[in-house]
Formats: sequence, C-alpha cells, structure tokens
Amino acid sequence: MQELKEPIVSANAVITHAKYQTIVTSDGHSLVADEPADKGGSNTGMSPFNLLLASLASCTVITLRMYIDRKMWIVDEIAIDLELFKTADGTFIDCKLNFKGELTDEQKKRLLTIADACPIHKILVGNVIVNNAIKA
Repeated sequence: MQELKEPIVSANAVITHAKYQTIVTSDGHSLVADEPADKGGSNTGMSPFNLLLASLASCTVITLRMYIDRKMWIVDEIAIDLELFKTADGTFIDCKLNFKGELTDEQKKRLLTIADACPIHKILVGNVIVNNAIKA
C-alpha cells in the first residue's frame, strides 16, 4: 500500500435509531442523508446515491466555472443534469451540460474535456481503494 500523506478532506457520519437518517459532517458543515420511504427510510435527506451525483454535479460545474472565468468567456449559467444507471457492465452516469452564454462549438467541445478533468470525476473513474477498519 502507498504511503499516506495528509488527507485532502475528511468526513464523518453518525446514525442512531431513526431509520436511516444520518448526520454527515465535514469541514464544519453538516447535512442529513437518509433513504427514501420505499427503502425503509424517512426521506429526510438525500440518499447516498443522490449525494454521489450531487458531488459530481457540483464539482463539474465549479471546475467549468473556474475555467470559463480564467478564459474570460461570456457564460451566465452552467447547468448539469446527471442520471445514474446500473448496467450489466457496472455503473453508468449520463451527464448533460447546458451553457447560457456566448460559446462557439469549439469552446463547447473544449468544455466537455474540462468537465472530465473535474477532481470528483477523476476519482470516480480512477483507481479507488476504500480501506475499512474498526476504530479502536
């Protein structure tokens, strides 16, 4: 296993007896995660799958905004729609981007490449190791 350095970010989650409401905390911010009622939850927050897509969606549009601002392109709004599918080969995320602004076809093509450079996208398509351990 590779030597671990300082973490990029950390988070924790706590669940008690309220099915399946979970308080997730990271960097001084908290949110509620839950499962939908049809899965036995109370639907008081986004499901873990929703949170995964929310992470990818927000990271993608932030990455695009940073690039667009650096290039000084005129774009008033960046919107993204994501859908998660289970397939025979694994998992498929369909992503549709929409830009309100003055972009050429060449600029739009470049933005698709930049979207793939989003750090969360890179994590999802990269080699991820999750090490589970019992805390002493």
